[in-house]
Amino acid sequence: MARYKHIDTSPRFLAVDLQRQLNPGTFEHALNHLLDHELDLSGFDSRFCNDRTGAAAYPPAMLLKVVLFAYSRGIVSSRAIERACREQITFIALSGDSQPHFTTLAEFVSSLGDDIARLFAQILYICDRQGLIGREMFAIDGVKLPSNASKAKSGTRADFEHQAAKLESAATAMLERHRQEDLRTIEPDLNEKETQRIARLQTDAAQIRQWLAEHPDDRKGSKGTTRKSNRSDNESAKMATSKGVIQGYTGVAAVDARHQIIVEAQAHGTGSEQELLMPVVKAMKDILTEDTLITADAGYHSEANLKALAKLEIDALIADNGMRQRDERFQGQGKHKQQPDPLYDKAHPKKKAKHYRPADFTYDAETGTCICPADKTLYQNGAHCIYNGYTAVKFQGAQRDCVPCLHRDKCLRTPDKTKTRQVAFFQGKAPGTPETYTDKMKQRIDSPEGKSRYGRRFATVEPVFGNLRHNKQLNRFTLRGQKKVDAQWKLYCLVHNIEKLAHHGYAQ
Repeated sequence: MARYKHIDTSPRFLAVDLQRQLNPGTFEHALNHLLDHELDLSGFDSRFCNDRTGAAAYPPAMLLKVVLFAYSRGIVSSRAIERACREQITFIALSGDSQPHFTTLAEFVSSLGDDIARLFAQILYICDRQGLIGREMFAIDGVKLPSNASKAKSGTRADFEHQAAKLESAATAMLERHRQEDLRTIEPDLNEKETQRIARLQTDAAQIRQWLAEHPDDRKGSKGTTRKSNRSDNESAKMATSKGVIQGYTGVAAVDARHQIIVEAQAHGTGSEQELLMPVVKAMKDILTEDTLITADAGYHSEANLKALAKLEIDALIADNGMRQRDERFQGQGKHKQQPDPLYDKAHPKKKAKHYRPADFTYDAETGTCICPADKTLYQNGAHCIYNGYTAVKFQGAQRDCVPCLHRDKCLRTPDKTKTRQVAFFQGKAPGTPETYTDKMKQRIDSPEGKSRYGRRFATVEPVFGNLRHNKQLNRFTLRGQKKVDAQWKLYCLVHNIEKLAHHGYAQ
């Protein structure tokens, strides 16, 4: 029988050169070189007042090394980072075997704020100096992620008033019953449990009342509508995703097409992507050139956004909701879509229309006739009607056919008030109607050149989000408040950019 040397993996003391653990060409080596030799971290000095008295603080460069390297390995918990600084050799090398406490790490990450924005700009300058930014095309996209906020504590002020009143009413009823039962002999344990339940209801109601006093107004949406507040994180938003409704933030990134460098990163507490396009574009004004193209998907499309881009004279291709239906390259795309998993997909299925739609009517443009689903002929009462700049042919049913019809409940929304059904078939843009910015964008994006240029968007931005979501295991934000979540989103984007520097030979 063959004999092998014994491999002993038990703990031992070893003489280790920590600098040699950071091999050139790796992410940790590039990170260590950046923070020690390239970046200006003097802005962090204002945090400390221990020049002459007080304990020495951990260097911000060391804390940044540890946090960024942990994020690159999918480690977000401050306790897990502290443990890694004691047990993993790469973390020990980056921290200089200093072993910072998890409370120090947590406080440092949550207080980065504007400092991380300045750090992001410095690394972006280094990426540009290395020739990694082409400025030919920037692709903008976003991802909706849950945050450290309770979805159950979301609602309007009226909802919270109702909840508080309900809790107070329940506590009062229980308290009255408790007083009546005091006259009888009951078990001490049941008495104590009842008292605890009453105290908990009163505490919850008091917390809601205190929150209402501190927030006298409802949150307002972009169009003046009421946006739901949240008592655990009022800057987060309730937003719909393909996997159901979440309470969280939208992380937006603008990615350069040459080497997929993230040139701008922001996190906002809204699920409306239309609101986020112009803040990102305006933040990129210093990096844009006359030949730069900005691309974004249909979520960022609106007439107001296209008008704002035109006023700023920024070349952009923003898809609309019907772009793929007009593009022959996407014909038959439905067969490639993955079927939803019924055990995981929480999205509500699409409901069928309750009433007949124009598509249910048979319209013959040559003869100018229209037949309803009940096989009755409608008469034409308008051949050149204009609705919102589009011409239409309008038909209406006769009372002798519609009043006794058995399809009234399916055909009319208010069959008890409406006698006959009207239906219109649109023919196209009305002559003389001014061309909108949406019409101009459709013409550009449907052209062969527009299809070719816009086609690069997917391959530019989607791999970046794949790297952050899958490789870095970014599945939620762990902080509360827009400023803190924005800093955490920028930290992840910094990890991506530093990885790009390392892969392209930086500091070797």
